[in-house]
Amino acid sequence: MKQLLEKHFGKFWLAIVFAFLYLPLMFMIVFSFNSTRQDARFTGFSLRWYEALANDSRIVEGFFTSLKVAAITGTLSAVLATFAAFVLVRYRRFLGRTIFSGMVNAPLVMPEVIIGLSLLLLAVGAQNAFGWPERGLLTIILGHTLLGMAYGMVVIQSRLLEMNRSIEEAAMDLGARPHQVFFLITLPNIFQAILAAFLLAFTLSFDDVVIAEFLSGPGVSTLPQVIFGYARRGINPTIYAAATLLIVTVTIVIIGYAVWVARSTRRREREIQAATRAETAALAGT
Repeated sequence: MKQLLEKHFGKFWLAIVFAFLYLPLMFMIVFSFNSTRQDARFTGFSLRWYEALANDSRIVEGFFTSLKVAAITGTLSAVLATFAAFVLVRYRRFLGRTIFSGMVNAPLVMPEVIIGLSLLLLAVGAQNAFGWPERGLLTIILGHTLLGMAYGMVVIQSRLLEMNRSIEEAAMDLGARPHQVFFLITLPNIFQAILAAFLLAFTLSFDDVVIAEFLSGPGVSTLPQVIFGYARRGINPTIYAAATLLIVTVTIVIIGYAVWVARSTRRREREIQAATRAETAALAGT
């Protein structure tokens, strides 16, 4: 028995961790098909809560608002994170580098409550002074971009550090200008990291409720805000249905991204092998 436990202890512990993480999600998915509002007992299969979800205008509007905010936030975060990571990796010494690095990385360690409160004070002060911006969609996007850029920069920075700079140097030796090297050599090599940064920022924005609570205005509510408001008033199985659809969507996106990355990696390996064989054949012919 002791030998068996020692042999399978790692698998047993891993199973416990996965059960702790995913069993609550499985229960929520199951009870989203419950025929009644009972939480402790499954009374029968029904799609009534999905029908109620489709007819709930607040959740539907919150979903499209979150989708719009997350898409814009993901794009802005990926672009800004790319430039920030490129500056920190390629330019080791410039005036204010330490301050710039610290400011970009600050949202990683700062509580979201502090970020939301500080951005709220900034928005209110700017509105009082200039009459712009009003709290709403724009302020939420700006707040989420601040957070998403910090996380995206870490992903892109790690890819830039791993990248072989000899390719860029060869391109410059052949007469390419710095901007041509960036767009033709560097950008394609770090594209997967940029896409990962976009997906990470998109997920953080779509999931965030703290910063959105501080920066949202009248008539603007994201989906997490709507769900949080429903949860405070009591259990509503419509939330289970909404969460189930989100889980399914995120799972499909993750699987699709993983398949795309795997295919891209295999294609790149085949191209490298083909180029190596061609170079070997050329050397052998000479």
